[in-house]
Amino acid sequence: MNSPEPSLKPTSSVEDTSTEASTHENSTHENSTHENLTASAGDSMEEYYKLQNALYLVTLGLTAFIFVCVWIAYSLNTGLNYLIGACVGVVYLRMLAKDVEKIGGQKRKLGINRLAPVIGVLLVATQLDQFQIVPIFLGFMTYKAAIVVYVLQTTLLPAQR
Repeated sequence: MNSPEPSLKPTSSVEDTSTEASTHENSTHENSTHENLTASAGDSMEEYYKLQNALYLVTLGLTAFIFVCVWIAYSLNTGLNYLIGACVGVVYLRMLAKDVEKIGGQKRKLGINRLAPVIGVLLVATQLDQFQIVPIFLGFMTYKAAIVVYVLQTTLLPAQR
């Protein structure tokens, strides 16, 4: 029993037209998907910049409030030590934000070079009598408190976002 070989060519022009239409739909869908991803990436970056600004504002607000409280409760010297640490924390937060921003592009992992200012200030604090390590370190950690405040704010009051 010899059976004829199946033909690989389409037998009618209707199949050709449907294949071309399908190819055109796929191409249109891919372009639409690419445009949606680009728009989504733009929206994501806009949301990221809003988060970044909110964290800066909360950090600076907390820094001012805590500085005044430490100044009143302890001394101006201790308050200034806290303020130095908080300023280093803001610099660290800025460097972290720049590293995170680069992740989508050419950079694939976060570096640890942003820890250099913290280590430098703590080393100087150990060598000079005017500086106190604990207020400087707690000042540095203020950016973490700002993150906690932001998370609580967005969790408990999501409509105000």
